[in-house]
Amino acid sequence: MTLNILAYAFAFPVLGIFLGLVYKGIDRRVSARLTSRIGPPIRQPFWDVGKLLLKETVVPENAISWLFNAMPLIALASSMTLLLYIPFGVLKAPLEGYGDLIVVLYLLTLQSLAMAIGGFASGSPFSSVGAQREMVLMMSYEMPLATVIVGFALIYRSFSLTTIASTPVWSMVGPIAGLGVIMLFIALLIVTPAELAKLPFDIAEAETEIAEGMLAEYSGRNLALFYLSDAVRGFAMAALEVVLFIPFTLSSIFNLNLTGASLYTVEALWFLFKVLVVYLLAVTLVRTSFARFRIEQASRIFWVYVNIIALVGLALVWMGV
Repeated sequence: MTLNILAYAFAFPVLGIFLGLVYKGIDRRVSARLTSRIGPPIRQPFWDVGKLLLKETVVPENAISWLFNAMPLIALASSMTLLLYIPFGVLKAPLEGYGDLIVVLYLLTLQSLAMAIGGFASGSPFSSVGAQREMVLMMSYEMPLATVIVGFALIYRSFSLTTIASTPVWSMVGPIAGLGVIMLFIALLIVTPAELAKLPFDIAEAETEIAEGMLAEYSGRNLALFYLSDAVRGFAMAALEVVLFIPFTLSSIFNLNLTGASLYTVEALWFLFKVLVVYLLAVTLVRTSFARFRIEQASRIFWVYVNIIALVGLALVWMGV
């Protein structure tokens, strides 16, 4: 790796934390406006994290302390590592070529798994119930997510996100495969709120039923780390969808003759705008419009309906390539 790539590899995860908290603030603000409330300021997530870091970190008496304390670190580390596989605008991902989509799928699962293990390790019945729900939900939505990845592997004969981002998928497929790609996009949009544990799929953290579930016993620094992990993963998930389905650069759309710093700045802002649009559509609008599903309803939705959409989309892609 060159010095520039190493600097990017260290800087972008930090930038990802900032962007994740900003997008989380925008999400809360827009959601409030959609329900005729004023809502908190966009900077509120920063104050939330700061307040949590100042509070005492309590470890339950019945918890497996080392496992309980390790899971927030693993969750944040997996979310920040995820950013290293996602191209940012016209910049290549620092870890491109080292597995990419396969590793991305693993890292997305690892964050949820860390929360579930932390819930089990806390010794709380509320956390255990939440962890059980999370495991059931993971087994439900991972199948369509993996199907989307297989579909792109069929089209590109590669798992490299940089390769996918450099050549928009819509220019690689005909009408039949294009319809399949649209169905894969729909499946991924439905999976997104479940992957991020947002309404209507926040069943594992249902406040009114199981008192925040897996996070019931977490406080202080540990809860702040989970909060940051959630913010970073939300940004990364929306960025992944942009790279897969909307990789068009502003320069290619308007035939702009940009070079140097102006090119990177314009394309970075354009990329962030696309991520914001996907975030608002896939997360904010959905969680504002639907009430929480029961666990059996959520499982049925993914195992039956979303799987059918994803598999039909995969079949159309296979027929068209």
